[in-house]
Amino acid sequence: MYLNRNSKLIKQTYYIFRNKNYNNVCKFNSNGSSGSSNGLLYLKNQYCNTTQQQYQQQQQHNNNNLNSIENEKIKLLNSNIASSYNFEDGKRLTFHHNMVSGDNYEDAYNSFKWTIPEYFNIGTDICDKHLNDKRDHKAIIYEDEHHNIESVTFGELYEQSNQLANALKEYGIGRGERVGVLLSQGIETALSHISVFRMGGVSIPLFTLFGPEGLVYRLSNAEASCVLTDHDNLPKLLSIQSSLPNLKKIIVFGKQKNNHHHNNQTTQSNRDNNFVIEWNKVKNNFSNQFKPVQTKSEDPALIIFTSGTTDWAWIGGLIDVLLPSLYYGVTVLAHRASKFDPKKISDLMLRHNVTTCFLPPTALKMMRQVHDLPVNTKMISIGSGGESLGDQLLDFGRRVFNVTINEFYGQTEANLLVGNCSLMMPVKNGSMGKPIPGHRVAIVSDEGELLPQGVVGNIALETPDPVVFLRYWNNDSATQAKYKGRWLLTGDLGKVDKDGYYWYVGRDDDIINSSGYRIGPSEIEHCILRHDAVAMCGVVGVPDEIRGEVVKAYIVLKESVKSEYSNKESLDQLKSDIQKMVRDNLAAYEYPRLIEFIDSLPMTTTGKIVRKDLRELHSKSLKN
Repeated sequence: MYLNRNSKLIKQTYYIFRNKNYNNVCKFNSNGSSGSSNGLLYLKNQYCNTTQQQYQQQQQHNNNNLNSIENEKIKLLNSNIASSYNFEDGKRLTFHHNMVSGDNYEDAYNSFKWTIPEYFNIGTDICDKHLNDKRDHKAIIYEDEHHNIESVTFGELYEQSNQLANALKEYGIGRGERVGVLLSQGIETALSHISVFRMGGVSIPLFTLFGPEGLVYRLSNAEASCVLTDHDNLPKLLSIQSSLPNLKKIIVFGKQKNNHHHNNQTTQSNRDNNFVIEWNKVKNNFSNQFKPVQTKSEDPALIIFTSGTTDWAWIGGLIDVLLPSLYYGVTVLAHRASKFDPKKISDLMLRHNVTTCFLPPTALKMMRQVHDLPVNTKMISIGSGGESLGDQLLDFGRRVFNVTINEFYGQTEANLLVGNCSLMMPVKNGSMGKPIPGHRVAIVSDEGELLPQGVVGNIALETPDPVVFLRYWNNDSATQAKYKGRWLLTGDLGKVDKDGYYWYVGRDDDIINSSGYRIGPSEIEHCILRHDAVAMCGVVGVPDEIRGEVVKAYIVLKESVKSEYSNKESLDQLKSDIQKMVRDNLAAYEYPRLIEFIDSLPMTTTGKIVRKDLRELHSKSLKN
């Protein structure tokens, strides 16, 4: 049931990130001031526009000067925010942060320079430095669907993460070991990641809609030692326990609800032998003081299986929203709705005075369909990415939120490469914007040669670049294939105009982009093929007005069962069964909303599905 590691579906393999991915924040200010609400926070390690030799010289210079800047108060460019980094020996390491300065794009881009420390720990720097001036400041506010509200301060986050880090250490989870975080958006999710970072572990964000098969695939291949979860998701983990030989502990947050029925003999046995730990019952046994592991900027911090939306289980929500906000001491509002309701979300943002947010295009499209959506004049900045917004959504943003929505582009392997900032440069409708300061982005040929303006080619990033991922986990060949010479190829096609604006054209792989989720077809095909009636299956993404794309499965039935599905009623029931199977075993967002039964699949001479032909088949069916 595992995907072939040598397949082209590299987005369904997983990525391992440096700790330094959270060191540097590029923020476009609205007025040149330092307030973190004045513009969209871009948390990146961006590579300045210098030659490779200059970059390497700068890195060596930074490393040589680390000792000389100890015990000095940090100075942020264009900022009055002070930050420090405490090591186990009591010494304080301080460093300049990589901030953007300038009144226009050209000045910001040309003046940007990188400063990368030798040592950095995400869990320390997004929490500890706020203890002096923001200990009692709310770090996270969580509101559930019943309007119950709870919050945690930076001081509480510091103490609780120390308790959990101490527990992980006592339970035998060592530095570099992988820890899954199977939780929806909430305080415990942030607490889990911070604790894992503090003790030198590698965090694995996991979406709660993953089914048992999806969890086995990720946790077994990552050789996870521990999973942090809640009572809602515990049954799924216990059902796959035998498939996870490296799993030492499951730590469960929250109280067990009365409607839960997983307190059976197996669960109780796991509790008795301390395999399942209920955190509320044991947390006070652990000290709220902990010496964070001194990790290097290049040390692994995260394994991410796929890119996705603003949920904290995905890179967009975790790296571009939660962690950078905490880094700057900005309060984060958390809410996990069972279903996206535009009116409720709009009301939520108004009640909590949200000023900066990241909304995927699908959410904006759904909000635009609500005619009586209240006008929100509190917004300062809205970011969006994943697909082109177009004139209508940009006009909607100006009308309802009184801001120009800033569209940006990136991927998990190299996050946030191109973007718009309406306060620093004109926005061209449909364009992804210009390269974020610190990156050199270009359009190159398949051979890695620069292409002229207006010519479609590969969107590529020049390396070395601090934001680039470390590698694909246990897949060196896939990592090597990601590069062409000094260029990291994103896998997407685009072009650049005479003004330096980049335009997305398409992709050179078969990843499906649905509602902000980048979905690999192979995993879905493997799941569908397990149905007794299915002989062959091909999955593609097809256009959808709301979601960008939806998953469509073309299925060839086994000859032996075709007589059983000879009428519309039986075929409709089969479709429902297959859709439910994918929802239950993989994830709700991965199930095929469209299914079509065909006699045969278009194949190459080597037996590979020609997905392009399937997409063309769908287009032809719309015309008939």
